[in-house]
Amino acid sequence: MKYYFLILLLCSFLQLKAQDTSYFKFAFNHLALSVKDVNRSAAFYKEVLRLKEITNRSAIEGIRWFALSDDRELHLISVIKEPIVTNKAIHVGLTSGNFDAFLENLKRLKIPYSDWPGKPNTVNIRADGIKQIFFQDLDGYWIEVNNVAMQ
Repeated sequence: MKYYFLILLLCSFLQLKAQDTSYFKFAFNHLALSVKDVNRSAAFYKEVLRLKEITNRSAIEGIRWFALSDDRELHLISVIKEPIVTNKAIHVGLTSGNFDAFLENLKRLKIPYSDWPGKPNTVNIRADGIKQIFFQDLDGYWIEVNNVAMQ
């Protein structure tokens, strides 16, 4: 009887814990970027990052969707015509399993990159040994590519 009561008490506690609404559990779904020319930007993301285009399920013209890893998506949106203003602290951070090959691809495409402070054609090495570079897309958005997956 004593064990039955303990099991019942434990189950009740777990039920209450499962209903904890003091926080919301989120998972990252997608990133949307406002772009001036959706077709030009789509070509950039296909060629430079080699992202695969997927179906735009919103079916709104002027929007194109791309697959990232783990069912995450990038949405390029050209229907909003407000000016785009950003700085390097606001950036898309991506990890490449083949960092050196990606860096060679940027060089081949003549896309300028820098380290975090902004020194051209320089790979930043963080205190933890992670390599990272920064470059901008056609609309001025900053993109970081690092080799976290390789560590």
